[in-house]
Amino acid sequence: MTVDDVFASSRTIIVAGKGGVGKTTVSAALACAAARRGLRVLFVELDGKPIPTELTSGDGHITTMSLTAGDALVDYLEHHGLGRLAKRFASTGILDVIAAAAPGLDDLLVLGRIKALDRASDHDLIVVDGPAAGHALTFLRVAHGIRGGIRSGLIATQAAEVGEFLADHARCSVVMVTLPATTPVTETVDTALAIEDEIGIALGPIVVNRVLPDDDTTGETCTSEAMRRSVEFYRSRRQLQLESIETLQTLLPLSRITLPDVDSPNVVESLTTALLENETR
Repeated sequence: MTVDDVFASSRTIIVAGKGGVGKTTVSAALACAAARRGLRVLFVELDGKPIPTELTSGDGHITTMSLTAGDALVDYLEHHGLGRLAKRFASTGILDVIAAAAPGLDDLLVLGRIKALDRASDHDLIVVDGPAAGHALTFLRVAHGIRGGIRSGLIATQAAEVGEFLADHARCSVVMVTLPATTPVTETVDTALAIEDEIGIALGPIVVNRVLPDDDTTGETCTSEAMRRSVEFYRSRRQLQLESIETLQTLLPLSRITLPDVDSPNVVESLTTALLENETR
């Protein structure tokens, strides 16, 4: 399975992962890799972070957008003929208050907007830099939760449509990003199993980020005690990473993409190249 298979499997890819694993960087690299394959890509950022400059540097294949609950509410009201009311809300700054008034409503509105983009945009692929793993389950469960509590009306309809979108494997999948370390792997496994079993969303390959390369240095070639200790430390870190990856594969036997630990001022560029050269295992 190649990265091209990943791009072809679902039109919308939601990238999720524990904070600090490089989720946004990997999301950007996926978008860049798809663009280099000639796909028209829409990159959607949800957390209010700056969009990586590599995505706004002039590649005509990539469009970017930041999406908040307020933006999604404006779109929802305009779609239902309440454009004047939406503009009035926007001018008063009350949108986020309304979106957060009912538990989960803000997440439902955002997912509804993503669903609408999937249906209406002319892009070949949508890459969503999704919430961190701790919020990912709440975010993705919201449609099911609201459908269980609200049986009729516009919100119930929206929840049903979002649920259908998430369950359609040709339209939506989730790519989890992790580090080769015990805590991120454990959280990734728990989140991935819940996404698949409880929500029924398709899981793409697991991206294992910042993996150290093999060390071909032998202890005999070290010219100092400090260098020898450095080599031993590197090897111990590498061994711990390999053990974490083995645990991940045992507990979550999915395809896997391994990305290198990049020491470069342009991490997105390096990871894009690695993705295009990498085959999932």
